[in-house]
Amino acid sequence: MLQTERRRQIVELVQQRGEISVADISKKFGVSDMTLRRDLRELDRAGLLRRVHGGAVNNLGRSYEPPYQVRSTRNIEAKKMIGRMAADMIVDGDSIALDIGTTTLEIARSLHGKRNLTIVTSSVPIANEIISNFSLTSDVRLILTGGMVRPGELSLIGSIAAQTYRELHVDKAFIGIGGISLDAGLTEYNLEDALVKKPMLKSARQKIVVADNTKLGRTTFANVGSLESIDTVITDIDARDDLVQELLELGIQVLIAS
Repeated sequence: MLQTERRRQIVELVQQRGEISVADISKKFGVSDMTLRRDLRELDRAGLLRRVHGGAVNNLGRSYEPPYQVRSTRNIEAKKMIGRMAADMIVDGDSIALDIGTTTLEIARSLHGKRNLTIVTSSVPIANEIISNFSLTSDVRLILTGGMVRPGELSLIGSIAAQTYRELHVDKAFIGIGGISLDAGLTEYNLEDALVKKPMLKSARQKIVVADNTKLGRTTFANVGSLESIDTVITDIDARDDLVQELLELGIQVLIAS
């Protein structure tokens, strides 16, 4: 692997995980510790990460949200598998809330064959997906929360979106998050999105977080809810065993999509 490509991947890993050790990246790339320390030194000088003893940490703040178009190209296969597993939990006649995000969009893409669903969402991309691929007379009753469109993300935010969820009671809510950790619970990059997610969580009988492995152990800017407020986490096969075990010990069901 070329040096430039290795360094690009190192930056991406640090952004996804928040931190990384020299041992981790040495194992992944199969190069010497000396080479990796030189990589980290140069990346630190470029302001792309921050070197610490034994590795590196993200140089970006907790409120930094990678653009939607960037997130939509990351961990694509993992998100598709999570989306399919989540869709398998939905039965004909269910009322569901589909949160914003690239992983919840994969749930919408995996609903083929389901009938008589009521879907509530504050995501314009998910609404477009449903309108394009399902019959709104027999397959799906689609409810958009309303609200102000957030540029770039195309999520609906504000008091109207939040109030819609307060007035509804769904069978299952599928929640996308920026981070999930033992200390901070469920967190999101953007405060306005978090304020819509809070009533969505409360509106559901069954609360299911869909999160690829990069979200586990991460804390982002705005609080969404406690770990005790959710029932299930669906993640992928690359999720760290210790983080999965922490969730299991709290009584949270963890499903591994593979």
